Amino acid sequence: MAITANGSTRAPNRATLTGLLRQRDFRRLLTARVLSQLSDGVFQVSLAAYVVFSPEKQSSPADIASVLAVTLLPFSVIGPFAGVLLDRWRRRQVLYLGNLARFGLGLVTGGLLLARAPDWLFFTAALLVTALNRFILAGLSAALPRVVDSKQLVTANALSPTLGTVAAAIGGGLGFVLHQLMPPGARADAALVTLAALLYLSAALAARRMAPDLLGPDRHPGRPALRQALGQAARDLGAGVRHLVRDCRPAVHAMAAVTAARFCYGVLIVVVVMLARYTFNDPADSSGGLATLGQAVGLSALGFFLAALISPWCTRRLGLAGWMTACLTAPVVFVPALGLPFSLVPGLAAALLLGVVTQGTKICADTVVQESVEDEFRGRVFAIYDVLFNAAFVAAAAVTALVLPLSGRSATVLLGVALVYGAAALLYARAARRSPPEAGQVRPG
Repeated sequence: MAITANGSTRAPNRATLTGLLRQRDFRRLLTARVLSQLSDGVFQVSLAAYVVFSPEKQSSPADIASVLAVTLLPFSVIGPFAGVLLDRWRRRQVLYLGNLARFGLGLVTGGLLLARAPDWLFFTAALLVTALNRFILAGLSAALPRVVDSKQLVTANALSPTLGTVAAAIGGGLGFVLHQLMPPGARADAALVTLAALLYLSAALAARRMAPDLLGPDRHPGRPALRQALGQAARDLGAGVRHLVRDCRPAVHAMAAVTAARFCYGVLIVVVVMLARYTFNDPADSSGGLATLGQAVGLSALGFFLAALISPWCTRRLGLAGWMTACLTAPVVFVPALGLPFSLVPGLAAALLLGVVTQGTKICADTVVQESVEDEFRGRVFAIYDVLFNAAFVAAAAVTALVLPLSGRSATVLLGVALVYGAAALLYARAARRSPPEAGQVRPG
């Protein structure tokens, strides 16, 4: 029998998708993730339709950067402190109550759109939904080792976050289709937000099916009560950072590499949005631009799915560090080769490949972090990890807004992205040789 991270026992399963899906607790956590991120996809399309593809607006890269800053930067400030609570609150309750709160906020956001409320009210509601989203995703990652054996963790990280990302893309695709069927305007945007709210409710109900204590964290007698947690949040966060830097060098290297990849991904997202809006379609055809963006998102989602299929095989042959290095190196070649023609078909092919390498990098990084970090620190570390993601994405949008023309056509930007990928691959490969990650060594609390 194998002992899991939460102390229960089960017969050992082979690290296969079938073995994982036979486990009831893993299936329930996966269902909650898929429904939650499906809702995110619909909600994000409603934001894109309102901010970027509204017929009466001429959006620019600066507009996209402003939206990202409003929705992500505030959580980047509070995120690490939320991680302290993730290491105290029952993670199942975080998933349940967080999605329930997003259900209510989604209904409010839809009402604001119908009432044509000032933009700042709309962005405030969107900010709260997004902040809860990042909080929930950090909790999902921290909870995963509680429902699978350590030998299954790479496969679980290939399946669970990837299916969540694919679900978000499917939700986005559903949102695109529904938006195409409705006349553009406030009613269409409000309808999408309301649909997202109902899906958030389904995610909350799915999370409620799990036992309250299933996802941890374990209770430690010496840990202060919750009412004292906020008072010592800064000290606890410092302890998490010290644990990460002192004892988890492979995790530090993986987080740095994936942050660089996230920066590049953010730059390319802005490029694709501008190309879809102003180059691949008539600028007056906002519906056509949204449809083109939907095609790119769909192919990228297919890339995420392919990464889930091949990453376990690749990590067994190349190792975690080898597969991550390969994923960071590939864009050095295909981003300029497929992007510089600035035509639709090569651009869509690049979106597919970008999905593979982006998700492949994240699968490896998630696994390294989970294996290197003790359970009692894992919530804090994943919250820090999430903050780095957000900050890199916002920084990418801000930098791109300064240099990208409205058309999205810039050889300098694409070549710069390829250089950043190359530098990240080189630096990570050197660091991993000094402190190699070791698969299958998950450290319970």
